[in-house]
Amino acid sequence: MLRRLAEERATGALLRDRGTLYLADGQVVHAESPATPGIDVLLTTGGALHPDGWWEAVDAAGTRQRVGRYLVESGRLTDGALELCHLGALYDAAFFALAPSGAPARFRYGAAHWFGTVHPVSVASVEAETLRRRELLHGIWPDAAADTAPLERGGGHSPAVPPRQRAVLALVDGARTAADISHVLGRPAFHTLVDLRRLAAAGLVRAAAPRPLPPPATPAWAGAASTDPDVALLRRLRDALEAL
Repeated sequence: MLRRLAEERATGALLRDRGTLYLADGQVVHAESPATPGIDVLLTTGGALHPDGWWEAVDAAGTRQRVGRYLVESGRLTDGALELCHLGALYDAAFFALAPSGAPARFRYGAAHWFGTVHPVSVASVEAETLRRRELLHGIWPDAAADTAPLERGGGHSPAVPPRQRAVLALVDGARTAADISHVLGRPAFHTLVDLRRLAAAGLVRAAAPRPLPPPATPAWAGAASTDPDVALLRRLRDALEAL
């Protein structure tokens, strides 16, 4: 479907269950996914842009779909810094948006993202980079269970964990997922997956076991004295329903 849209030089949004790709004249101009930090997080957490500057740009240029250009024209970012960060966010989100899925994709013709166009990328380039990243992850550690599940510490021991991986490992608490860790650190989600796959290969991280469901709550009247006529009636109704 994506290749056909490229051939048509279509403009709009390709919606999939793990993300959205925005096209203009058949090229990818933006991508977003709930599995990845947005470009706002990448810019502000990394210190390239103060949060106030981001929201000023959104307020001033969001309705005109020129947020990216406003950041440059207002002197808050250079062209190079904007393009580098935007391309990183685009490829990061596209990796998840194009993940194999049984859910149908939809295309909304004419839809555009409020951030605006920075540097269009060909569909072929996005597909090639996505496949390269899948192969890289598989080569590090073939089990993808830790990519989406809550993470817990493994039983392995390795004192020589690099600082970048130590920062990831410090956030593994049995509840956070890879996406959660990426948002906290303000790093591209794919980079976090690379670190987690390496930690998993070393036995330091694994997908947490599913937590058991809590037992159903017992109604307050279930243990009440049978001498209460209202409680007795409720019990008779319950017994009658169970007998049906």
